[in-house]
Amino acid sequence: MATLKLWNDPEAEADPRVRAVFADIRATRGSDFVNNFWRGLANDPALLERTWSTLKAVMGPGTLDPLTKELVYIAVSIANGCPYCIHSHTAAARAKGLTAEQHGEFLAVVGMANQTNALVNGMQIPVDPAFKVEEGP
Repeated sequence: MATLKLWNDPEAEADPRVRAVFADIRATRGSDFVNNFWRGLANDPALLERTWSTLKAVMGPGTLDPLTKELVYIAVSIANGCPYCIHSHTAAARAKGLTAEQHGEFLAVVGMANQTNALVNGMQIPVDPAFKVEEGP
């Protein structure tokens, strides 16, 4: 259960700032669906605007392809234990072409990274000098 109100469409339409962000979400995604994350953020229109603007910039066109961005988002969401983000970004990754085979391989990589990270942290292995980025003059 949410810890705050999730705005419905009539409530969102009544607030010009929320209405504008919800309209941009719909236009950007080509869908009438506005998910519960944005409906919760509507309680603070400034936070809603800032978060949508930043997410749109980060997840928009860049040097990483859209599927890679979604996979990174899922991996971080797994590490942070956010079921909502795991589900929403897995759905987005599937919409961007993620196959069942790729998803299985991706989860194996995430699981392996978690295991080896725990081992390295537990053993406090020093970072090899060859892996460190040297600072310029």
